[in-house]
Amino acid sequence: METFEFSIVASGLDRTAEDFESRFYDGGCDDATVSFQKGHIILDFAREAPTLEQAIESAMAHVRAAGATINRVEPDPLVSLTEIAQRSGMTKAAISLYAADKRGSGFPAPAFRVTSSMPLWEWSAVTKWMVQNGKMLASDLLQAETIRSVNVRLQREIA
Repeated sequence: METFEFSIVASGLDRTAEDFESRFYDGGCDDATVSFQKGHIILDFAREAPTLEQAIESAMAHVRAAGATINRVEPDPLVSLTEIAQRSGMTKAAISLYAADKRGSGFPAPAFRVTSSMPLWEWSAVTKWMVQNGKMLASDLLQAETIRSVNVRLQREIA
């Protein structure tokens, strides 16, 4: 078994309730650190499972058993150039050159623009490009695609 690290962002429980943290612990989230940030419950997991998908699915079942609503799984699938550099272990300058097609070609286009100067990329698309160009491992792509798939499914459930 491997240990996978990820976070679940949830809502729906009163953080001031006396049993707030114990609900998660008793519900099977004893391998998570529970916090409350910016109006959301954040559960940072280090969960053992055969695959990342199985780790996430079992954690989501335990979060739901505690009575919380799952909003998304992180790390966030949308990333800035700075976040791409951090996740890939490369410099921001190198990533900027790739994004501008000044080093290599075919780097994915931004998926969204928060402002004209703040584009965001889909992490799974960036990881795919990085793997194809020998900059990251195939296991990194599998993780990115798994988290993206889970979040797409969660959005469908909410809609």
